[in-house]
Amino acid sequence: MSVDDPGGPPVPDEPSDAEPGTDPGGRVRDAAFDGDTGAGPDGDPDADPDGDGVTETGEHPLALRLEQLILGAPRRYTPFQAARTAGVSMDLASRFWRAMGFADIGQAKALTEADVLALRRLAGLVEAGLLSESMAIQVARSTGQTTARLADWQTDSFLEGLTEPPEPGMTRAEVAYPLVELLLPELEEFLIYVWRRQVAAATSRVVQSDDEEAVDRRLAVGFADLVGFTRLTRRLEEEELGELVEAFETTAADQVAAYGGRLIKTLGDEVLFVADDPGTASEIGIRLIETMTGDETMPALRVGMAFGTVTTRMGDVFGTTVNLASRLTSIAPRDAVLVDGDFAEALGEAGDAPLSEADVDAGDSEKYRFALQPMWRRPVRGLGVVEPWLLTRRP
Repeated sequence: MSVDDPGGPPVPDEPSDAEPGTDPGGRVRDAAFDGDTGAGPDGDPDADPDGDGVTETGEHPLALRLEQLILGAPRRYTPFQAARTAGVSMDLASRFWRAMGFADIGQAKALTEADVLALRRLAGLVEAGLLSESMAIQVARSTGQTTARLADWQTDSFLEGLTEPPEPGMTRAEVAYPLVELLLPELEEFLIYVWRRQVAAATSRVVQSDDEEAVDRRLAVGFADLVGFTRLTRRLEEEELGELVEAFETTAADQVAAYGGRLIKTLGDEVLFVADDPGTASEIGIRLIETMTGDETMPALRVGMAFGTVTTRMGDVFGTTVNLASRLTSIAPRDAVLVDGDFAEALGEAGDAPLSEADVDAGDSEKYRFALQPMWRRPVRGLGVVEPWLLTRRP
């Protein structure tokens, strides 16, 4: 959707004397390029008058059919018409649209009943006082960013492999429509199931924490980083590199989930995870090292972890604790785990590891899960001097 931009010609809140969905010159504005577009002569967006496999909108007819199948409704509204039907200002509708991650589309007739309903729902939450306007924008943005990545992955890695033509002479396009028709309802139900499960888990964590920790919480933050990844990118073929990254991310995600942590994000050669306590994070960090070390196809791994106050926003984590964990990762030895002083102290208070081996009696050694060894104090960029601790599993 388009709003008035200081650097360009204004888009009026209402079309002029031209027909809805056109500019004042009578041309329909397209989402992808600036030119004549719109429905065919009979109002059919699939119309292909020249028989060249391209509609008058410049889009592939199958792409439009797939869009209608997935969205469940044909294109019907311009942005102005959708905003007016939903009872939402054009400015707010544009902000919602952009927050969800979609490009401005001028006044093309490209929106459906589902778009109107989504606008109505978000605006209704604001009007009812359940969400502030800024929070509704954040909801749209976080949902858009998360689902965009999911959609890209499913299309590139999942559907692309499944739509290989089963018979000679068939095109992938001919296979795509019936496949999407079969998969769509199943994937939709599974997505809703996983989302509800995740909301239940997140809600449980919030209600069990103190009110002061609802946003700024004390968490154990960990980074796991593949050593020498840049050199690997120059040596491996693209397909091999992709398989290595996928194997690393899959293994890391499995280990983090299995031992009670939460994977925040993956960055190709690095993963970021959090846990509610250092004991849980320690198990995850050491398990990652043990698992990767046992895989000959994987390069060495290093892990850095810190414990402290963390700010959470839109599913991500920020703050000095996160920065410290990242710095510790960069100085960690190969196949080793480094933690900061607060992390080590919390492990000691929980009885998971002694701060000094000299204090361990022979009979008490087995009660500890981990061992800590102080390393040389050193300056860390942007964070001053820190004293890392080497974390290992006690035999």
